[in-house]
Amino acid sequence: MDRSPENRPVLVAVANPEHAEQLVRTASDLARLLESYVTIVSVAVKPSSSPFSVYTDETIIERFAQDTRDLLDAAIAVAPEDVPIEREIVVGRTMADGVLKAIRRTDARALVIGWHDSRSRTDAILGTNLDNLIENAPCDLYVERIGYEANGVDSILVPVAGGPHVRPATHAAKAIAARNDATVHLLSIVEPDIDEGAARDHLEAGVQLLEDSPGSGASPDFSPDVRVETAVRTGDDVSATIAELAPDHDVLVFGVTRQGAIQRRLVGSIPQRVIPRIDETVILARSGDVVSPSRLDKLRGLWRRG
Repeated sequence: MDRSPENRPVLVAVANPEHAEQLVRTASDLARLLESYVTIVSVAVKPSSSPFSVYTDETIIERFAQDTRDLLDAAIAVAPEDVPIEREIVVGRTMADGVLKAIRRTDARALVIGWHDSRSRTDAILGTNLDNLIENAPCDLYVERIGYEANGVDSILVPVAGGPHVRPATHAAKAIAARNDATVHLLSIVEPDIDEGAARDHLEAGVQLLEDSPGSGASPDFSPDVRVETAVRTGDDVSATIAELAPDHDVLVFGVTRQGAIQRRLVGSIPQRVIPRIDETVILARSGDVVSPSRLDKLRGLWRRG
């Protein structure tokens, strides 16, 4: 695996050494599939109102970022040996600002971040920093629920209903399945008395995305070919059907749902209702293709001023 400009990295943002292994493992799975490398990034936050705002970013990194360096050391220590790893400390006004800077500097192909599921919050809003990244990160984005790790992976469930976010969802499923010799289960759900034609079209498209996803397998011990099964289920309540099937699988990968006011939020109505009811590993996927050119132009202007 080379580090040429054409070989863009998978970025993983870490803020807590206790969660580093889970996130770095997922980022490494993606990098292995993409024949790329991982850049682990940690952000030294410098709010505009902070006394540290008088220092340059270079001074903050050199003199005041020992805890951040220790965090990166801990993250690298738990990284798999077969995937090249780099590290970067970024100074930002917020965590999201720093991560967006890192994406720009590295031209990242994908970003992996973690989120804590608060089951007492029925609206499941991810938080300001994550919402910022979801709306603005100009690359594929993967958000993994922290603390719910599979003890071995044999089966990965990917609910599909069309749209641009199925592609990154299938990439994540294939990457994890290839490392674990697991089966990817594509699921489409239809309401009673509704023709199954569209659901089967979604499944066929998902299978094609799995077959077309990158990765010839640079490592001799890594094969990107995975077993795939498809199923159409009938149910009045899509969320309840997924939650009922979840215990039969080790990992669930959701694409973004596309519904009205929540269009920009990663936790759409279906994942929002499913996630609090299950204990399996959950990864939420958002395509970088949905970030509009006008938004990218605005971000470039902010980056130049920053």
